Parts: sequence; structure tokens; C-alpha cells
Amino acid sequence: MRGKALELGRVAARRPVEAALVGALAIVFSGILYRYADVSPETGAFFRCLYALPPLWLLARWEDRRVGPRPRRLRAWAWLAGAFLSVDLLLWHHAIEAVGAGLATVLANTQVVLVGLIAWVVLRERPAGSSLFAIPLAGAGVVLISGALEQGAYGDDPALGAFLGLLAGLAYTGLLLTLRQGSRDLRRVAGPLYDATLAATVVLLPVGLAVGGLDLLPALSAHAWLGLLALSSQVAAWLLITLSLPRLPAVVTSILLTLQPVGSVLFAALLLAERPSLLQFLGTAAILAGLLIASAGRRGGDELEPVAEPA
Repeated sequence: MRGKALELGRVAARRPVEAALVGALAIVFSGILYRYADVSPETGAFFRCLYALPPLWLLARWEDRRVGPRPRRLRAWAWLAGAFLSVDLLLWHHAIEAVGAGLATVLANTQVVLVGLIAWVVLRERPAGSSLFAIPLAGAGVVLISGALEQGAYGDDPALGAFLGLLAGLAYTGLLLTLRQGSRDLRRVAGPLYDATLAATVVLLPVGLAVGGLDLLPALSAHAWLGLLALSSQVAAWLLITLSLPRLPAVVTSILLTLQPVGSVLFAALLLAERPSLLQFLGTAAILAGLLIASAGRRGGDELEPVAEPA
């Protein structure tokens, strides 16, 4: 594990574009793998986090031995981030059930727009003026995807899916802002992610049992899909992206930020036969334009911004 971690870091340092691209592509299939597992939202969220814990724990222990244990204050921030992660995953999975994997992923990525706005309000970090234009664009996109302006929009309940997807974006914004507070030491990548994933697992177990949606004994095929989801998106993709994004120019980061939602819509159409309406496609385009404007106008440097739903 130590050798693999070193090699992962070397790849991200030598080839940051390729590393970020591989990570983004892995996340593209998050919603699709969840649909293949054919489980409830609570079951998918819980096992995705649970199966990610062993490799993250090994990597976090290696980091602690190399640079020393993490301060409790930073670990507390990471645990708070895990609470946001649990909410984000639950909302996003329910949004997938309502409006499909592709559109739900587009909606959840409104966090790219929201994170700057909330950082401005809560942390007094004023965004660039151009970033503010992204807000009405993304809002219009959410309305179009919701099906409010047409009959026969794609999804079992597109209005509910749009609402839940937007809430998932808000929860992911909270995840990014709190995890950033617990990730000030750039020598530690796996440790904060391990703490956040562990906290999410701890939260998801009683919540899932309380609402009655958590199945602790899903089919073996479901375990296989969820294990693949955990290792690809929750572990490898997040680590690759977190290591590579600080080494990339802002324009490249902006392009990568749009790769996940675009790829999710395309592959969901190919692999899951999802067929959004024309207005929903226009809504997707509006949100993507908002993502590009928000990411291009943001003052780069010290933000932790994985390319993901979380997915």
C-alpha cells in the first residue's frame, strides 16, 4: 500500500492532467455503478463508504507515520465534513431514482457555483465578479431540468429530482468548505478523506436503519458493484484529483470540472438508456456554462475542490 501511494503521488506530480482526467472519468461512472447495483439509496451510500475505509485507513496510517499524527482540531473538521458527505450521498442517490443518473449528477455539480457564494457569505471570501453571473445561469438550468416548463420530461419525478439534486449540491458545498478546513496540511490527502468517510459511515448506519431503506444483506452482485464504486470513485478518483488539481492551470481545471456532468449524461444515455428531453438538455447546458464561469472566475490557490458529486 505504501508503494502504491508513492506511485500515485508520483503520477499526479509528473502527469497532473492525465491523473485528473483518470479521476474525473472514474467519477463519471459513479451514478451508473450505483444503478447497476440495484439497491436503495441508503444501501448504496452506506456500502460505498464502508468499502472505501480499509484502503483509506492504510493510506492514512502511512501518512501519520511519515509526518506525525493529525491535530484533533483538523480531525474534527474532517468529521463534520463526513456528516455533510452522508447527507450529500443520500440526497444524490434519491435524486438519481427520481430523475436519472445523468441529470442528477449535473444537478449535484451546482456546488461549483454554490461554493463560492457560500464561502462569500459564511467565510467572507469575496468571489470574482464574473462568478456571480453563474448563479442565474445555474438556476435557470435547474428549472429546465425539473420539467416545470414542459409535459413529459424525463424521470419518474423530475421536479423532485431537481430539488434533491440541488440540495445535494448544497450538502456537497458544506463538505468542501469543512473538509478544506481540515486539510490545510497538503502533505495529508488520505487522512482527512478517511476521517470524513468514516464519519459518513457512522451517520449512514443508524439513519438508514431508522428510515428503513438500509439493506445490510444485499445480493452478491450488488456488493461487487458497490465495492467497485468505492474503490474507483471514493478512493482512487478523489485522491488523484486532489493531488493533481493544484498543479493545473485554471483553464484546464475548468474543463475538467465539466467533464464529469457531461460524461455522466452521455454514458447514462448509452448504458442506462436515459433520454432527457430537449429542455432538460438545454438546462444541462445552462448549468455547465455556469460551472465554467464560476470556476474560471474563482481566485485559485487554496481551495480544495475535487471534481465530483462525491461522489
